[in-house]
Amino acid sequence: MKDYFVYMVRCTDGTYYVGMTNDGDRRIAEHNLGLDPGCYTFSRRPVVLVYSEHFNDVWDAISSEKKLKGWSHAKKSALVRGDWKLIGALANPRRKARLSDRSPFGDDAA
Repeated sequence: MKDYFVYMVRCTDGTYYVGMTNDGDRRIAEHNLGLDPGCYTFSRRPVVLVYSEHFNDVWDAISSEKKLKGWSHAKKSALVRGDWKLIGALANPRRKARLSDRSPFGDDAA
């Protein structure tokens, strides 16, 4: 049985790159070595691994990678911090709207 990893790196410009590999250490090193000038991370090096998840099934890994690639920067940042409450809020548009209606001062008076 093979191992697969979905990973997310933070680039020097603050953006995230999501990918999938069967060798995490090698793949992160490849990003940082800049082997492919056409790669998103090439001009954004060095990159830092901020998230990874292990899968035994390649299709589960592919599905997870596609899902994460579709997430907003805010949602990816929440994942990196482990802020599951915010991830849930960002996933639910009605709840997100309620959160944005709140006062920035911590009370509900807008």
